[in-house]
Amino acid sequence: MSWDGDALAGQMEEIFERQQAVADARAARGGSTAEERSRSAQFESMRVSRSRIMTQLTLATNPSHRATLERALQAINDQMAEDEARG
Repeated sequence: MSWDGDALAGQMEEIFERQQAVADARAARGGSTAEERSRSAQFESMRVSRSRIMTQLTLATNPSHRATLERALQAINDQMAEDEARG
């Protein structure tokens, strides 16, 4: 599995921007539910983990370590996309 960092980063940035816009709209209308806050916190946690993994991936030279990082990154990306699809 090859890692196309530019395309992947662009795609995930779009997802992040859409979710951030939704969060901003909720805040502007006067609050959010406990579920919305929980989803927002979970998304932020995934975003931080994703960023950390991407940094590690740029520095990794061992093929098995890179493969592990790529799988972890793909899992986070899949979860973020799934959460985005659910709304």
